[in-house]
Amino acid sequence: MGGTVGPASHRGVRSGVGVLDKAVAILDVLGAGPRSLSALVEATGMPRATTHRLALALERHGLVDRDPAGRFVLGPKLVALGRDSSRGSRSLAELAGPALAELRDRTGESTQLYVAAGDRRICVLSLESPHGLRTIVPVGASLPMDRGSAGKVLSVGARPTRRGWVESVEERERGVASVSAPVVVDGTVVAAISVSGPLDRTSRRPGQRYGTAVVSAARELERRLSGTDRAGTDRAGTDRAGTDRAGTDRAGTR
Repeated sequence: MGGTVGPASHRGVRSGVGVLDKAVAILDVLGAGPRSLSALVEATGMPRATTHRLALALERHGLVDRDPAGRFVLGPKLVALGRDSSRGSRSLAELAGPALAELRDRTGESTQLYVAAGDRRICVLSLESPHGLRTIVPVGASLPMDRGSAGKVLSVGARPTRRGWVESVEERERGVASVSAPVVVDGTVVAAISVSGPLDRTSRRPGQRYGTAVVSAARELERRLSGTDRAGTDRAGTDRAGTDRAGTDRAGTR
């Protein structure tokens, strides 16, 4: 990535509340992947003692955790918050499971579901390819909007292409390509479904290889979401109908 970031945040955002800015800086860095204490100090530009104290405090609150190697990673509580960062995103992740599994099995590559969270995108569901060489995006990962096909799909003002998918080649990570399609509900893009893998298998034109499958998965999720909404409407209608009949029966009794 190169260079040292300021202590407020790796994006330079300052709220005026110093300790909060420093804590967010740590979380921002961990959004890119596991970090040792030394790596956190280097990335945030904060003193070692301060970085260690804040990381331990965040760990105590469940916002930071440790991996088997002892490195700091995003914690389970933060992952849960990431899932809830968009309206209904938890239900969205649950409903997307079958569509992402089918997409993974169909393409043989890793699949992900992202939602927008401010100027970042959060991975709320991730299924890994069965291949030994594969892309791995952990659930809860916070990634930039300006790199990668999913970021393009979720960016404010972005319009889906006529073909329905967007591709990227080595934009966010060297040797990796991806294809994403929007999940649209009531005219609004609520998520992006992605497939990603090494260039050796995806080629430099991943859209030609996986575009149709990714769009199909996105449409399947849209149908699932619509079906859930319709079921809710049908139940409400049935309840109202039952209430109306009960009212009629009571009226007849009177």
